[in-house]
Amino acid sequence: MSQPAPIITRDGRFAYEAAGDPGAIPLIFLHGIGGAARAWRQQLATFGNRFRAIAWDMPGYGGSAPLASVSIAALADALQQFIEQIGANRPILVGHSIGGMIVQKWLVQSPKLARAVVLAQTSPAFGKADGDWQKSFIAARLGPLDRGETMKSLAPSLVKELIGDDPDPRGMELARECMASVPEASYRAMMLALIGFDQRSTLKDISVPTLLLSGSRDNNAPAPMMAKTATYIASAEYIELAGVGHLANLEQPDAFNEALSRFLNSVATKA
Repeated sequence: MSQPAPIITRDGRFAYEAAGDPGAIPLIFLHGIGGAARAWRQQLATFGNRFRAIAWDMPGYGGSAPLASVSIAALADALQQFIEQIGANRPILVGHSIGGMIVQKWLVQSPKLARAVVLAQTSPAFGKADGDWQKSFIAARLGPLDRGETMKSLAPSLVKELIGDDPDPRGMELARECMASVPEASYRAMMLALIGFDQRSTLKDISVPTLLLSGSRDNNAPAPMMAKTATYIASAEYIELAGVGHLANLEQPDAFNEALSRFLNSVATKA
């Protein structure tokens, strides 16, 4: 797979990778907490022949500058600034995990700016800040760091917890590499940014074509929850990938790309 050089936006704030004709429809990929722009390289290679395929490094990741204060709202503002910097007119957005949460928040402030969106293995809510599940989720992920582990030492076990059946070995190598390279400060800040996130009341307002993509073995964004979420979005389509955990585009890139391609075929020609 090619190793594209990172591109930096004019304002110096965002790093990203891109493939395809700059005049084509923009297709923007947003990674999860353990990811990076390079986690989408298979998708850039696959879809760069039809779209201007773009993957950002989220603020605080790769070459992108961290935010002074991290929240989903601040990340959604950063996404809008990134879109403006790269001149992406009416993009299609593909948000994975926290990337999908950022897209949901962004849609509230910019409901008509997207051509379509894909919410991949994500949730409309993290739930109440003082909930037992939420507290145990955060403690399980930040506790090892508090005890002296590093992102590099934790990467193999963190990735293993996320995956489903028979994942692609090259994808898993890239997943571990991405996880290991996440700055600890960014990982902590993004985990804490999840607390209190809740866009359930705004799902009904999503008016652009929407694909919800789940994995049947995903414990972080369970398929039944995602299927239910789809029922609240008027223009939603729902696809579940069998045997896939939380890292679909890396675990089963062919299945992920096929599902995404079918959806893109249905929306890319619309005005």
